[in-house]
Amino acid sequence: MPEMEVDFTDPENESYSYIGENAYDEYMGPCEPFIVGLSSLGLMVTYILVFVFSVFGNSVVIYVVSCMARGRTTTDVYLMHLALADLLFSLTLPFWAFYVYSHWIFGTFLCKFLSGLQDAAFYGGVFLLACISVDRYLAIVKATRALSQRRHLVGMVCGVVWLGAGLLSLPVVLQREAITEEDLANHTICYENLGEDNSDQWRLGVRVLRHGLGFFLPLMVMVVCYSCTMVKLFSGVRNGGQKHKAMRIILAVVLAFMACWLPRNISILVDSLMRAEFLGETCAFRNRVNVALYVTEVMAFMHCAINPVLYAFIGQKFRNQLLAILHKHGLISKRVLMTYHRGSNHSIASQRSRNTSVTM
Repeated sequence: MPEMEVDFTDPENESYSYIGENAYDEYMGPCEPFIVGLSSLGLMVTYILVFVFSVFGNSVVIYVVSCMARGRTTTDVYLMHLALADLLFSLTLPFWAFYVYSHWIFGTFLCKFLSGLQDAAFYGGVFLLACISVDRYLAIVKATRALSQRRHLVGMVCGVVWLGAGLLSLPVVLQREAITEEDLANHTICYENLGEDNSDQWRLGVRVLRHGLGFFLPLMVMVVCYSCTMVKLFSGVRNGGQKHKAMRIILAVVLAFMACWLPRNISILVDSLMRAEFLGETCAFRNRVNVALYVTEVMAFMHCAINPVLYAFIGQKFRNQLLAILHKHGLISKRVLMTYHRGSNHSIASQRSRNTSVTM
């Protein structure tokens, strides 16, 4: 979050700001954080815009999928929970928007609660993306026919996903606290206290473990499942148009997720290894990591607003259902509805089996 003015003339002074503590170079003395081109006002506006688009888009996804009384697939259920995870994540953004512009005024409880909610929503979203990749793998590669026999398990899987996400978020809830620093002009920060000596190395170990289990492992599952799915689609001879459409969606899913969240998690991993003294720390390196933490956080936060476009609006089934709902509420005319359906009849007719349909 925002960096405040600090007196760096005292070598014993440490800044517990969001972007990291001061490094101390034995040759150069204490390090002064140097963030180039980052505007606190610009970050605040960005977070608010992401919040507005995310709340609107994910609310529409949840409403549309919940209205699918018939024909709701396992992927649709995962999609609705994914939208819920993104919605919960986005609800924390107004607080971080104010924090990045000023300082933390919401106390320790909200510091812990919002940090935990944000982490739980993130891990829940990652696990749900992994579930979607496995579901698509079973439907396309294994050509699983009895999908209806697995529907009763979807609720249990989603429950396990949210339980696992909650457990992974517990460490950040325990370690986050609101701290008022006199050296920071009495500004209050929401800080993840990872400790400063060797006795607290286990906290850093837990942080690395959380990101390994909560991000890199699900990412491997997605890469393997979608790679096998793409090979199957390339080798298939039926439904050529649908095959290429599914390929575009799968590539969009994987690339968007990796582009938004992979840099963020790599930056956090590097920061954790630096704090644990597995990586050498210098002023220049610390400042680069601080900048990376800021920039990649913005990229990651944008993902919750991109998700509705990637996982829903690009899908034929979702658009048809959305138009039907808009017509039902009198927001579009029947002529517009019929015109759209006439244009999509060929696409609908080409889906001979629900097992091979790509909801996303």
